[in-house]
Amino acid sequence: MKPVLTRSEAISFLDEVFPQINGEFHLDQMDGETTIMRLSPQEKHLRPGNTVSGPTMFALVDVTAYVATLAIIGREALAVTTHCSMDFMRKPLPDRDLVATGTLLKLGRSLAVVDVKLHSEGREGLVASASLTYSIPPLKQT
Repeated sequence: MKPVLTRSEAISFLDEVFPQINGEFHLDQMDGETTIMRLSPQEKHLRPGNTVSGPTMFALVDVTAYVATLAIIGREALAVTTHCSMDFMRKPLPDRDLVATGTLLKLGRSLAVVDVKLHSEGREGLVASASLTYSIPPLKQT
Protein backbone atom coordinates (compact mmCIF):
# COMPACT_ATOMS: atom_id res chain seq x y z
CA MET A 1 0.00 0.00 0.00
CA LYS A 2 1.15 3.49 -0.76
CA PRO A 3 1.62 5.69 2.33
CA VAL A 4 -0.46 8.88 2.60
CA LEU A 5 1.99 10.43 5.07
CA THR A 6 5.67 11.07 4.56
CA ARG A 7 8.15 10.16 7.27
CA SER A 8 8.54 13.83 8.27
CA GLU A 9 4.73 14.32 8.34
CA ALA A 10 4.37 11.30 10.62
CA ILE A 11 7.07 12.60 12.98
CA SER A 12 5.45 16.05 13.04
CA PHE A 13 2.03 14.51 13.75
CA LEU A 14 3.40 12.42 16.64
CA ASP A 15 5.06 15.53 18.09
CA GLU A 16 1.72 17.33 17.86
CA VAL A 17 -0.62 14.70 19.33
CA PHE A 18 1.82 12.86 21.65
CA PRO A 19 4.34 15.44 22.90
CA GLN A 20 4.99 13.21 25.93
CA ILE A 21 6.93 10.75 23.73
CA ASN A 22 8.90 13.43 21.88
CA GLY A 23 12.48 12.24 21.50
CA GLU A 24 11.81 8.74 22.86
CA PHE A 25 11.44 6.92 19.54
CA HIS A 26 13.15 7.37 16.19
CA LEU A 27 11.30 6.61 12.95
CA ASP A 28 13.79 4.99 10.56
CA GLN A 29 11.44 3.83 7.80
CA MET A 30 7.79 4.08 6.86
CA ASP A 31 6.80 2.91 3.39
CA GLY A 32 3.21 1.75 3.83
CA GLU A 33 4.12 -1.89 4.31
CA THR A 34 7.03 -1.84 6.75
CA THR A 35 7.62 0.60 9.57
CA ILE A 36 10.92 0.56 11.45
CA MET A 37 11.33 2.44 14.71
CA ARG A 38 14.00 2.41 17.39
CA LEU A 39 14.61 3.31 20.99
CA SER A 40 18.03 4.02 22.48
CA PRO A 41 17.65 2.69 26.04
CA GLN A 42 18.48 5.06 28.86
CA GLU A 43 18.61 4.49 32.61
CA LYS A 44 14.89 5.31 32.94
CA HIS A 45 14.05 2.41 30.57
CA LEU A 46 15.88 -0.24 32.62
CA ARG A 47 14.54 -2.55 35.31
CA PRO A 48 16.31 -4.71 37.89
CA GLY A 49 18.56 -7.23 36.18
CA ASN A 50 19.95 -4.52 33.88
CA THR A 51 17.46 -5.09 31.09
CA VAL A 52 14.92 -2.94 29.29
CA SER A 53 11.54 -3.02 31.04
CA GLY A 54 8.47 -4.67 29.57
CA PRO A 55 6.45 -1.42 29.57
CA THR A 56 9.23 0.27 27.57
CA MET A 57 9.24 -2.54 25.01
CA PHE A 58 5.44 -2.43 24.81
CA ALA A 59 5.54 1.33 24.20
CA LEU A 60 7.95 0.89 21.28
CA VAL A 61 5.83 -1.90 19.80
CA ASP A 62 2.60 0.08 20.23
CA VAL A 63 3.97 3.30 18.70
CA THR A 64 5.36 1.30 15.78
CA ALA A 65 1.94 -0.27 15.10
CA TYR A 66 0.30 3.15 15.41
CA VAL A 67 2.69 4.71 12.88
CA ALA A 68 2.27 1.73 10.53
CA THR A 69 -1.49 2.35 10.64
CA LEU A 70 -1.18 6.14 10.25
CA ALA A 71 1.07 5.68 7.24
CA ILE A 72 -1.96 4.40 5.32
CA ILE A 73 -4.95 6.11 6.96
CA GLY A 74 -3.34 9.52 7.53
CA ARG A 75 -3.51 11.91 10.47
CA GLU A 76 -5.96 10.18 12.81
CA ALA A 77 -5.22 10.84 16.48
CA LEU A 78 -8.13 8.69 17.65
CA ALA A 79 -6.98 5.40 16.11
CA VAL A 80 -6.51 3.28 19.24
CA THR A 81 -5.12 -0.09 20.26
CA THR A 82 -7.92 -2.58 20.80
CA HIS A 83 -5.80 -5.71 21.15
CA CYS A 84 -2.19 -6.63 21.77
CA SER A 85 -0.61 -10.01 22.25
CA MET A 86 3.10 -9.86 23.00
CA ASP A 87 5.59 -12.65 23.59
CA PHE A 88 8.87 -11.79 25.30
CA MET A 89 11.58 -14.17 24.10
CA ARG A 90 14.94 -12.97 25.40
CA LYS A 91 16.45 -10.11 27.33
CA PRO A 92 17.24 -7.06 25.24
CA LEU A 93 20.74 -5.65 25.51
CA PRO A 94 20.62 -2.52 27.68
CA ASP A 95 23.41 -0.82 25.73
CA ARG A 96 22.04 -1.45 22.21
CA ASP A 97 19.17 0.17 20.36
CA LEU A 98 15.91 -1.72 20.40
CA VAL A 99 14.59 -1.93 16.84
CA ALA A 100 10.92 -2.60 16.07
CA THR A 101 9.88 -3.74 12.60
CA GLY A 102 6.16 -3.42 12.01
CA THR A 103 4.29 -4.97 9.10
CA LEU A 104 0.75 -3.96 8.28
CA LEU A 105 -1.00 -7.31 7.73
CA LYS A 106 -4.54 -6.11 7.06
CA LEU A 107 -6.31 -2.80 6.76
CA GLY A 108 -10.09 -2.75 6.78
CA ARG A 109 -12.64 0.03 7.18
CA SER A 110 -12.60 -0.12 10.96
CA LEU A 111 -9.58 -2.25 11.97
CA ALA A 112 -5.89 -2.54 11.17
CA VAL A 113 -3.81 -5.59 12.12
CA VAL A 114 -0.07 -5.10 12.57
CA ASP A 115 2.72 -7.57 13.32
CA VAL A 116 5.75 -6.15 15.16
CA LYS A 117 9.10 -7.88 15.71
CA LEU A 118 11.53 -6.45 18.26
CA HIS A 119 15.27 -7.09 18.38
CA SER A 120 18.43 -5.63 19.90
CA GLU A 121 20.59 -4.04 17.24
CA GLY A 122 23.56 -6.23 16.37
CA ARG A 123 22.19 -9.33 18.10
CA GLU A 124 20.66 -12.44 16.55
CA GLY A 125 17.19 -13.53 17.54
CA LEU A 126 14.01 -11.77 18.51
CA VAL A 127 13.57 -10.00 21.82
CA ALA A 128 9.78 -9.97 21.41
CA SER A 129 7.01 -10.53 18.90
CA ALA A 130 3.63 -8.81 19.00
CA SER A 131 0.35 -8.74 17.15
CA LEU A 132 -1.74 -5.59 17.52
CA THR A 133 -5.15 -4.52 16.31
CA TYR A 134 -6.01 -0.85 15.94
CA SER A 135 -9.52 0.54 15.80
CA ILE A 136 -9.95 3.19 13.11
CA PRO A 137 -12.65 5.80 13.76
CA PRO A 138 -15.42 6.00 11.14
CA LEU A 139 -15.08 8.65 8.46
CA LYS A 140 -16.75 11.91 9.42
CA GLN A 141 -19.81 12.69 7.34
CA THR A 142 -19.98 16.25 6.02
